[in-house]
Amino acid sequence: MTKFIIRRLLQLIPVLLGVTVLVFSLMHLTPGNPAVIMAGESAPEATVKAIEARLGLNDPLYEQYFRFLGNAVQLDFGSSIRDNIPVFNHISARFMITLELSVMAMIFSIFWGLLAGIISAVRKYTFEDVAMMVVALFGLSMPNFWLGLMLIQWFAIEIPIFKPTGWGSLEQNVLPVITLGTAGAAIIARMTRSSMLDVIDQDYIRTARAKGVKEGSVILRHALKNAMIPVITVIGIQFGSFLAGSVLTESVFAINGLGRLIIDSILQRDFPVVQGAILVIAVIFVIVNLIVDISYRLLNKRVDLN
Repeated sequence: MTKFIIRRLLQLIPVLLGVTVLVFSLMHLTPGNPAVIMAGESAPEATVKAIEARLGLNDPLYEQYFRFLGNAVQLDFGSSIRDNIPVFNHISARFMITLELSVMAMIFSIFWGLLAGIISAVRKYTFEDVAMMVVALFGLSMPNFWLGLMLIQWFAIEIPIFKPTGWGSLEQNVLPVITLGTAGAAIIARMTRSSMLDVIDQDYIRTARAKGVKEGSVILRHALKNAMIPVITVIGIQFGSFLAGSVLTESVFAINGLGRLIIDSILQRDFPVVQGAILVIAVIFVIVNLIVDISYRLLNKRVDLN
């Protein structure tokens, strides 16, 4: 296991390098001159040139990239073009909000997704099965920004149970978590049902039932445990999508998280903030994938880690 973890960590290095190249290239191909944004549209050309020289924007792109990469390794993403505050300060101030939102949405998705998937598999081809899969399909099809607006209309305006904006209190957190987590719950439910149906009629399940094992133990300890490997994969992917998908949810509910910071920075051509924020999300995503790989072996000792 230790050798596997070390090998996977080493494999993450080229992935992260690829992410830095992609982010750096996309931001520099985006129209707009950061020096003009800092100086103002009416600033004289000499002022713009001076800012470009100070920021190193006149240097060859490969020099700018290696400078960015060297600083990023030290968690130095430079300073915001907009307000000259270190990018790390912007990210650290917003990151925990997005992480809390993503983790809560993940818990919501796992709980309801597993519950619906297990019930559908155990009660296959019954009314409960069809109803839950129809609801899952509906949840998967709805854009989360539309769902968020509908939840605000229903449960914050017409029936003022929750607050429509902000983050921190229970009244503020419920609607964003449901908005972000609904699609994930639908995907997990469908995958759980499919995976459970593959194992629920296996010989070892029938043997356990023949030995008099309680049905709850058969489902949870035998069937679910062996059906969880593909579900774990989906969960890992969904957590990464929650970090990225928080952009729309945070915009709908006016949450000052990392996603909203990225949107605002893109609109203002604040390249350092966008690069730093996306790189942080990418690092978390690959770490989650590593945890998913390790969990395979914990769930099933027969999984080959080579």
